[in-house]
Amino acid sequence: MPHNVYDTLQSLQIQLPEVATPAAAYVPFVHTGKLVLLSGHIAKRDGKPWVGQLGLTMTTDEGKAAARAVAIDLLGTLHAACVAAGTDLNGVKRIVKVLSLVNSTNTFTEHHLVTNGCSELLGQVFGPQVGAHARSAFGVAQLPFGVCVEIELMAELA
Repeated sequence: MPHNVYDTLQSLQIQLPEVATPAAAYVPFVHTGKLVLLSGHIAKRDGKPWVGQLGLTMTTDEGKAAARAVAIDLLGTLHAACVAAGTDLNGVKRIVKVLSLVNSTNTFTEHHLVTNGCSELLGQVFGPQVGAHARSAFGVAQLPFGVCVEIELMAELA
């Protein structure tokens, strides 16, 4: 039986959120050929910006939880992008790339571990063949609204 992304989401007790309204002059996603590029999504907790700085006010584990929360928002936007293309999340051929920005002090060095919160969830949801992806994780001095993590994603549709 083929893998069903929505069954996996249900088993993980994840409900996909609606696409957030952009906070500036951009769109949530762009299609080009078979690729879907998702704009950066900021970490939110209880619907509000998840403010914090890794290495100062947040631990690596808290950052990882924030990155997982971002992944759920990304999945909601990816679902909308898939629907706009005439398919759904089961039509994702590959998560191609994740780019993560971690608001951190200049001595914090665990950006890659924070970003695992997103990467691990994508692997769980899509399975290893589709969910494994290329990735970059950067430490930055600040992010919009003072949030702790911002992540963007690129996917290929079948």
